[in-house]
Amino acid sequence: MNCKLYKVTCADRQILHQLLQYSLFEESETDLNEMNSDALFEYKWFDSYFTDKDRDAYLIKSDDDRLLGFAMVNTYMQKSDTGHSVAEFMIIPKYRRQKIGKCIAYKLFDMYKGIWEVSPSYGSEKAFQFWEHIISEYTKSNYNFSDGIFVFKSGE
Repeated sequence: MNCKLYKVTCADRQILHQLLQYSLFEESETDLNEMNSDALFEYKWFDSYFTDKDRDAYLIKSDDDRLLGFAMVNTYMQKSDTGHSVAEFMIIPKYRRQKIGKCIAYKLFDMYKGIWEVSPSYGSEKAFQFWEHIISEYTKSNYNFSDGIFVFKSGE
């Protein structure tokens, strides 16, 4: 299945928010995030994706315009002075294991050349295995992993 990235606009705000809620719900099994009294998961940086030039969000769609997931990227690094970080990344469960995540990760790495940091969802062995496989393959095993963060360079 072919997949494409579409930069989120203000018109897509509610769609991104709903997808983010699904992702945070899924992660709640292993992380420390709790729902608030409105049955929503807090994400204090959400509004910044519509105002901050250092944050970009994308919808992931198929050729026939089916929504497949989303990705959020920023420049807030933990191990490096500059670069890009995968803040959030989710493929809708129905479309997993179809190489869509790989396709999108590679596209993101190629779009934003330079240093990357990827922190798999805390406590999720599946997320860790996914990112380890993708990053190892993309970099030909030329990456570092420490304190739960993969660090590598794209565009070489």
